[in-house]
This record gives sequence, structure tokens and C-alpha cells, in this order.
Amino acid sequence: MALKAFICRPCCVSAAIPPSIEPSWRSSFFVGQLLEISIPNPPSGEYTLKRPGIIVSKKLSGLEEAVRIQRSRELHGSIKLRKRAPLRRGKVSGRLPVPDHICRPPYVDSGLLPELSREHQLHDDEGISRMKAACELAARVLDYAGTLVRPSVTTNEIDKAVHNMIIDAGAYPSPLGYGGFPKSVCTSVNECMCHGIPDSRQLQDGDIINIDVTVYLNGYHGDTSKTFLCGNVNELTKRLVKVAEECLERAIYVCKDGANFKKIGKRISEHAEKYGYGVVERFVGHGVGTVFHSEPLILHHRNDESGCMVEGETFTIEPILTMGSTENITWDDGWTTVTADGSRAAQFEHTILITRTGAEVLTKC
Repeated sequence: MALKAFICRPCCVSAAIPPSIEPSWRSSFFVGQLLEISIPNPPSGEYTLKRPGIIVSKKLSGLEEAVRIQRSRELHGSIKLRKRAPLRRGKVSGRLPVPDHICRPPYVDSGLLPELSREHQLHDDEGISRMKAACELAARVLDYAGTLVRPSVTTNEIDKAVHNMIIDAGAYPSPLGYGGFPKSVCTSVNECMCHGIPDSRQLQDGDIINIDVTVYLNGYHGDTSKTFLCGNVNELTKRLVKVAEECLERAIYVCKDGANFKKIGKRISEHAEKYGYGVVERFVGHGVGTVFHSEPLILHHRNDESGCMVEGETFTIEPILTMGSTENITWDDGWTTVTADGSRAAQFEHTILITRTGAEVLTKC
């Protein structure tokens, strides 16, 4: 699951935030999670401060913008797209029960958003073994969830199936109760960047949906997500999804003991820009292990942040790419975040373990 964390870095604040509001540099967000703005009823309404946070924005160079415009014209000239209705929220059902014998993360009953742990999560042999077990379960659950994606299925049905598979394995669905999140999985459809709440909306032919699964097993979290195609998806959208997955793969390739974290954002940005896609800066990857969200924060865009990877640590990489603007709006549910211009977004995520010579992807079956 994309995270809520604390950022302690000076960044430029998006113009979407009213100038009278001065955000703190220690700000909370779901790594891959929402920061500070929400909209009462998308797409109309006034921005309000939902939670303290920082939104980072980047202007494209003239050349990058020209490439984006040219590719957009080429694609739209060759592919006729059916007009698609904007995403609307459906009815959200009640929280599903978890048997008493299943171990719960500490945050579950507090209803509060946990602070980001400042410590990187390094593991001994036993810790690595438990991380692998949690991540392998998360990967299996995600693969199963993907088999349910088809027209007419509701995201609430996907949530229920995921919930049951997780508790049947003796694990806890990490999103459930995290900062008040009401469901066991995140389901983000079409223009939803991340943290979509499962509801009664039926999937439509041609939709895309990111399913974000995190499980808590034997005291460790395993976190992964993937964007799935629903029915007959147009070629333009298929390309977005394909490139988003390629960005994740290229980012993982540069990871190893001693490597700079900033290489991740550089590699993702280079590949995304070849196709004229935007890389969302507002949501980041994060350390994961016994704690759901911790340092390091993994920036997916070009940056000059310091810091190197260390053998034995685990974290997520979870880039979000958009067809259009990377500006975004958070609905008044406090979670669902959509592209401001209604363009589609795609995301992929893995939990990885840093080794001496590379990185091991833990969230693969």
C-alpha cells in the first residue's frame, strides 16, 4: 500500500495550496498516500487543508514538453478513444471482521495515522525469512485478485475476496484500520492515482484498475500492487500500463548495496519521458518490515537527495505514471486521489531486499 509518512525535506509547495497556509516540513502522507488537499465533491468545490503535508511539483523543460505534446498528437491521431465518464464514488459497505486469534498491527485500534518511523528497516536471517513469507503471501493474494478483474465485478467484491484469502492464511490485511482506512485493499480505477476505497461501482469494459495489497504476517508487512486491464482496453492505455511496469523494473535494476537512492528516480523519469508520461511526485515508496511505513522515502522523480542503500534493508518502489497532468485532487473521503485533468494513471509496486550485488524482489510468487 502506498504510504503515509513524514517528510523532512524542504520542497516547493504546489500552487494548489492556498498561499496563506504555510506547511510544516514534517508532514504526513500515505507513501503512495495522500498529503494535504481534498475536494468535497469532485470535480467542483474549494480546496481545503485535509492533513498537513507537502506537494512537490516539477516543470518540464521545453524539450520534454514538446516531446509530450508530439507523442500525444500522434497517439490521438491514430487511435479513436471512446468518451469515458469520470470516476464517481459508489456505496462503501462496512468494515469486514477479522478473527480474534489473528495478530494485528499496533495502529489498528487507535484510529490514528501512525508517524513515519525514522529508522531504516534492516533484517537478520530470521527477519529476512519472515519478510519473504509475508511478501510471498501478498504476491499470491494480488495474483488472485487480478483473476477477479472483469466487467460488472465491483471493487467491493474484490475487497471481500482479498480479505478472506488473507485471514484464511492467518494474516491481517494491513490497510484495514490504518489511519481509519475502511477496507482491506486499495482499488484505484482509471484516473485514480492511488488509495481508492472499494465500493459498489462495477468495473466497466475498458477500465484499468490498480490493486494494492499489503499483508501483516507474523509481525512483518509485505506490500505490492499491480495495474490490471479490464476487458477490451485501448492501445493508448495499454502502453501506459506497460511503461509503468517497465519503469519499476528499471528502477529495481539499479538497486544494490551502496547505490544512491536518487538513481531510482533518475531511471524512472528517463524511461517515462521517452513516452511523454508524467511521473507523480506526491506519492513515494517507503521502508517496510515490522513497521508498515518507515524511512527511507523513495522518490520516483529526478532528485538530488542524499543517501545510499544498505545490504539487508527492505523498501518499496511504487511509481505512478499519468497520461496527462500529474496534478491531483483528493476526495473528501481523505484517501481517493485522482488526476486533476481526468487522465488515466497506472502504478506498479514491489517490496525489495537489498543485497551486496543487487536487489531481490520479495513480492513475486
